[in-house]
Amino acid sequence: MKTSRQQRRRQAYQARKRAQRQVAPAVGYTPQDGRAAGVLALLAVGCFLPSILWGGFVWDDNSYLVGVEPISTWSGLWQIWGSPAALGDYYWPLTYTTFWAEHKLWGFNPTGYRAVNVLLHLANTLLVWHLMRRLAVPGAWAVAAFFAIHPLHVESVAWIIERKDMLSGFFFLAAALLWMRFVDKARSQYWAGSLLLYVAALLSKSMAVTLPAALLLWHWWKKKPPDWIRLGAFFVVGLALVLADVVRHHAIKAVSFDFSLIERALIAARALWFYAGKLLWPTNLSVVYPRWDVQVADPLAWGYLIAAIAFVTILWHLRHRIGRGPLVGVLFFLVVLSPVLGFVDYRYMRYSFVADRFVYLAGIGVMAVVCGGATWGVRRLSDLWQKGAWAVAVAVIVVLGMLTWKQAGIWQDDETLWRHVIKLNPQAYNAHANLGNALRKQKRYEEAVSTYQKAVKQDPHNVKTFVYLGRSLNRLDRFEEAERFLRVALAANLPTLRMQLHLGHALYGQQRYEEAVAAYQAAIEQAPDLYETHVSLGMTLGKLGRHPQAETHLRRALVLVPQNVDTLEHLANALMAQKKYGEVLQCLDQLLAIDPTHEGARQNRAVVLGAMQRQKGPADE
Repeated sequence: MKTSRQQRRRQAYQARKRAQRQVAPAVGYTPQDGRAAGVLALLAVGCFLPSILWGGFVWDDNSYLVGVEPISTWSGLWQIWGSPAALGDYYWPLTYTTFWAEHKLWGFNPTGYRAVNVLLHLANTLLVWHLMRRLAVPGAWAVAAFFAIHPLHVESVAWIIERKDMLSGFFFLAAALLWMRFVDKARSQYWAGSLLLYVAALLSKSMAVTLPAALLLWHWWKKKPPDWIRLGAFFVVGLALVLADVVRHHAIKAVSFDFSLIERALIAARALWFYAGKLLWPTNLSVVYPRWDVQVADPLAWGYLIAAIAFVTILWHLRHRIGRGPLVGVLFFLVVLSPVLGFVDYRYMRYSFVADRFVYLAGIGVMAVVCGGATWGVRRLSDLWQKGAWAVAVAVIVVLGMLTWKQAGIWQDDETLWRHVIKLNPQAYNAHANLGNALRKQKRYEEAVSTYQKAVKQDPHNVKTFVYLGRSLNRLDRFEEAERFLRVALAANLPTLRMQLHLGHALYGQQRYEEAVAAYQAAIEQAPDLYETHVSLGMTLGKLGRHPQAETHLRRALVLVPQNVDTLEHLANALMAQKKYGEVLQCLDQLLAIDPTHEGARQNRAVVLGAMQRQKGPADE
């Protein structure tokens, strides 16, 4: 009788365990959890303070944020959603909508944009913590802490234009959590909300397309049969949006790399181990990593592939002993990274096969496996050893936080960023050219020329580098050298870079005025409303004594940029040469109204008054 009672109790206990596996664990939060969330907030925000306090616009921020006209206009919101061409290469309107809204609050002050990035990262950290608790991963808080402070995330958080990583990550995580609630409660509004969040993730960055596959992994892990029809809607919507975006992108900028399927598999395997290594040992983090050669005959390349397959196979065979969790974590890592592993061509492959920002969400899988496994093992130690293990964990968090603080500091400006890149990867594509641009903007022309010359040796086919080198040489009065580089750039027939204008400056500096006029006129044909060209052409025509023509272009320059002191001074000279003294006085009076301290204008005004007096002749007696 006693035995049968024990059996019934055991059967009831097993039934409860089975029920618990079928129903998601309740995630309740205590005051202690509130303090834990506060610590996560301090970690996520504190480590990125250098990015907020000292950071500016860097690299592509100027092209894809400051240089995007719809962001700075009230009507731009309609362009952002209705005119994909206004956004550049990809259609990510939700990301640009956040930029548009922020511009209305603080203009183009980089501090605001960077602060929003950090706050989004904090939100994602809290979502990761909630998700890990929801999945009953051991050491859920530790996973969130490492996510908050990992140096590999600096690129996504500190680089303003990478807002898309964190925004898509936020909607990705929120959609996953709402889907899990739908599976538990079977309410249509949860499914619709999850699908809507998924669409929002895709409209922030199309890399979020991997969410449905990640949800399938969860179903397999928790042994929950999926609702194939409703989950299938995720696959259909995701593929439709991403294919449309990819087709549009390739129509604008065709991207194609001639790699075979085997070569792409070798690239993917090495990239996976690269990311895993950086997650576990985050040192020497570079914005642009060396682009390795792909050699099918390289045994090491095959070693990466064989090791990856073997690792997954081992976890598969051990799933009955250690559970499915470790395998799911590794497969999540692989699945979320799959769009950027080289099987699909994307433009950044020209520079490198890997980038820190690509692993922002994917790394959660590795962190969950490592932290979960470590926590599981620590809990089986004695109290003394447990305390020692947690002390080690705290020390690791402190070290990672310091590394993140330091890494965030390199994103303060272009010069700091590109010097860091060149230090770690001297052959980084375009790094020397970008550093040269940063130095040129600071008017450090000697340093810029030296840096551009290295860039030319590194990539002798980059036309932009020749143009910027020519412009810097002009600033140093090295006009003959400038002309040589600008003519090389002109041979590439890319008129949008204002090469004719800068060639005109080089010719003007050599006093070859007739040739300079021809260059300036060519520049006006390409861009009729460029103020600088009309001023330069007016000055050159004045040197040739063609004052009426000079006057025409200088007046046009004043229409384009009114109240410009230099233009008024040049126009006054052209009018003086034609003895139009009344108009000269008008120019000089207008100039003095703008700048009353302009001594040259005062002297010229006296000269003009004298000339007008002489022109009238002696007074009648």
